[in-house]
Amino acid sequence: MNLNNLRKFVYPFYQNKDIMHDLSHVERVLITLGGLIKYIDGNYDYEVIKYAAYFHGFIYSEEELIKKWLKEEGLEEAKIEKIIKVAWESQKEKSAETVEGKLLHDAHMIEGGEVFLITKSLITGSVRGQMLEQTIKYIENNILGKGICYFEKTQQIHKKAQEYTRQFLNQLKISNLIDVMQYMTIQAVFLLVMLL
Repeated sequence: MNLNNLRKFVYPFYQNKDIMHDLSHVERVLITLGGLIKYIDGNYDYEVIKYAAYFHGFIYSEEELIKKWLKEEGLEEAKIEKIIKVAWESQKEKSAETVEGKLLHDAHMIEGGEVFLITKSLITGSVRGQMLEQTIKYIENNILGKGICYFEKTQQIHKKAQEYTRQFLNQLKISNLIDVMQYMTIQAVFLLVMLL
């Protein structure tokens, strides 16, 4: 694997993504994977996983281009097909069949550890221009209670991340409600003063 060629190929597909989904996201997933594989028994092709990690952010729009590039890099057809399969399996809403797909999927699900889920969600909502209330609603409807992990260790981390996110949101909603109530009280006092 020529990592420089790989990074050069994928860079244009990540350069305009937000800070939670750019190439640093791929690096975080691979770091998470590095911590995960020490708990996993069995055979897997790390090179397949690494390629798939770099492709997972644009496999859905550029599958044919990826295949063409891999072929130009001299990879065999069977390996190319496995890389493509694993890149698809790494998607959070997809099911994984291969051990490589399960490993990458789980690394993607627990990227950054227990507190990163809420951090990533709030930052992503902010850079996409959402109001805090919109982001909270999105998290509650699309992230909490969603997703599965395949390995016991990742299931534990995912469960803790979900619990932490739920608790964080509850505290955030309480704090936000208090802020809104204080603001409304100040506005009411201001109006009363103006009327007197």
